[in-house]
Amino acid sequence: MNKYYLQARLAPTVLTSIPLVVCYFYTVAPFVHEYFDSAPALPTISDISLPFAIVLLLVQLNRLLSKEIFQKFYFKDEINMPSTNYLLHNDSTFTNDIKAKIKQKIFKDFDISLYSHDREISEELGARKQICFAVSQIRVVLKNNIMLFRHNVEYGFFRNLLGGCILAVIFSLTLIIFSAALQNEGLRNFGIFLFTIYLLPIIFSKYIINRFGHYYAKILFEQYLIIK
Repeated sequence: MNKYYLQARLAPTVLTSIPLVVCYFYTVAPFVHEYFDSAPALPTISDISLPFAIVLLLVQLNRLLSKEIFQKFYFKDEINMPSTNYLLHNDSTFTNDIKAKIKQKIFKDFDISLYSHDREISEELGARKQICFAVSQIRVVLKNNIMLFRHNVEYGFFRNLLGGCILAVIFSLTLIIFSAALQNEGLRNFGIFLFTIYLLPIIFSKYIINRFGHYYAKILFEQYLIIK
């Protein structure tokens, strides 16, 4: 559990696990207490250990959902990520001089030649894949860069938060439905509140993931240019 795991994976999972934990205490927990009634300590232990185990499982599940749904949908994995687009000839984020310096440094450091303007037009997918490979090598070089790490954590946090929000919305709906069976108005209102809170990031997911994706890409190339 390094710093990235805690901040970019575990933290968003904890924030989005509230509906699931509430569902656990209203559905599974009563049966656990009844089953272990003869041993008073066991229900208490299960109330701590089972939700904790669920949260650890959700860490992996949220990451999978965020990459397979949001990152793949908006960026097609890395093919359309800002760090790829920035080095295309028709992209205007960086000036031609800056892009030329980056490409020259990539060739010098990794012996990777990016496509010419004409070849990029005719073989765009190949050009994007070549850039993706070059960017992966840059990340290795910058793995200990503090500035890039901070932006990597920010991007990872919000990407994984979006994955967690999908499950949070589902379990919030479960709470609303379950509250009708219990005739619990307070639980229903809480479920509606959670549903609204977790639905908002999904609605604005394109803006969120693009914004932090662009921040990360700019810092990546800026930091790469200044290292010797």
